[in-house]
Amino acid sequence: MTYHRTNSAQARAIAAPRAEIGVARLVGLLIILAGFFLVHPAHARGTPEGFADLAERLTPAVVNISTSQNVRTAAAPESLPELPPGSPFEDLFRDFFDRQRRGDGGRMRRVTSLGSGFIIDAEGYVVTNNHVIAEADEIMVLLNDEREFPATVVGFDAKTDLALLKIEVDEPLPSVAWGDSDRARVGDWVLAIGNPFGQTNTVTAGILSARGRDINAGPYDDFLQTDAPINKGNSGGPLFNMDGEVIGVNTAIFSRTGGSVGIGFSVPAALAEPVINQLRMYGRTKRGWLGVRIQTVTGDIAESLGLDNARGALVADVTPDSPAQGAGFETGDVILEFDGKEVPEMRDLPRIVASTEIGKDVDVLVIRQGEPITIRVAVGELEEEPAVVVAATAEESASEADSLGMTFATIDPELRERFGIDEGTTGVVVVEVDPEGAAAERGIRPGDVIVEVGLEEVSTPADVVTRVNKAGESKRKSVLLLLDRSGDQRFVAVELATG
Repeated sequence: MTYHRTNSAQARAIAAPRAEIGVARLVGLLIILAGFFLVHPAHARGTPEGFADLAERLTPAVVNISTSQNVRTAAAPESLPELPPGSPFEDLFRDFFDRQRRGDGGRMRRVTSLGSGFIIDAEGYVVTNNHVIAEADEIMVLLNDEREFPATVVGFDAKTDLALLKIEVDEPLPSVAWGDSDRARVGDWVLAIGNPFGQTNTVTAGILSARGRDINAGPYDDFLQTDAPINKGNSGGPLFNMDGEVIGVNTAIFSRTGGSVGIGFSVPAALAEPVINQLRMYGRTKRGWLGVRIQTVTGDIAESLGLDNARGALVADVTPDSPAQGAGFETGDVILEFDGKEVPEMRDLPRIVASTEIGKDVDVLVIRQGEPITIRVAVGELEEEPAVVVAATAEESASEADSLGMTFATIDPELRERFGIDEGTTGVVVVEVDPEGAAAERGIRPGDVIVEVGLEEVSTPADVVTRVNKAGESKRKSVLLLLDRSGDQRFVAVELATG
């Protein structure tokens, strides 16, 4: 057997440079990956090994806020409590009450409270919650390096519970930047830094638990929910993503004891940043205004309007001389999109409109009489008193009924006086409601004026009967009524008789 060493040597000679090329490529790839993970450490592993570096970098920009105010204590009672004759406490109580009455009806005392905040600009602008500094006589900001400064209020917004403070400093301060809260995903790691129970510079970590929470704190609720421990004193502090950006302002917790149970809420940066920018520029907020009153599109209302599902915001009334009236909005329109943003629920519209630039021409997609149309409207400015979108309340619980369960009549002077109906109100007045009928189930009561039935105006009882019959012939399960009660209009879907 002959061994061909030459061939083996040739093979090694050919393979050697290929192996060197392969090793070089591998080394190059590892260098590239190492560089990527140094720049994007969050991609290197699913779970962080620790938050020490991030906390060390961010903590100097987080501040503690203390406030104080003078409050008057309650005045002493008008008379002494009943004591047994000759009681040894009688003289003691009489002396105490005499001293109290000689005062001014109650003593002044100093009340202090603590909160958190964060520096958003090196010049000394500090973001916090409005409830942290509300009604305070004095506001002090304590920095991470133990320096303390008096703060002035640049502006505040009660509707989003945000405030902007300013401290005067001689040198640039460490600051943090806003992040994109819209890109934050449920399950992302987050870091909270603040002053819980007065314990300064406390760092806690968790995940983003949920988005879009409505906790009935204000008209623009869209909270981020986190299980990062947040306690009393954390209010106004920042919620960071793993890039060290502020994606939320910690504002509230759900708790029966006052301590953290893993359910905390933060105002998202997407809502907070424009508010803070406006407070800095104008000292107040400037919100967009459409000029409609809206209500929830329930399943019954959706069915009566011929919608495939319950979505959008139903226009219950259009404000006179408003942008909506000028653009041609009508009662009964269902708003599905505003300026390219979907309106899944009624509560989403106020926030979208309010955050839209004043004077901007926007397209609004609505459903009118079952057909989609686009309306162009120039956004106005909302005055201090809310007038943009006020949710109309209505009894919306589902129930079965054999008939509408009410009688109605043409409005005449007697009925107008009897029910206090305004002179400008037109329609058909409800004079009696069967307490067991469908109308009563929907909260309709005598004195309500039926303005429309099935999105068509009515002026006589015959009109009402005709429209109701028309809805029944169309196989509708319910008929949509527009009611006027003391000038306040709302839609109500009343179930029709079956069988």
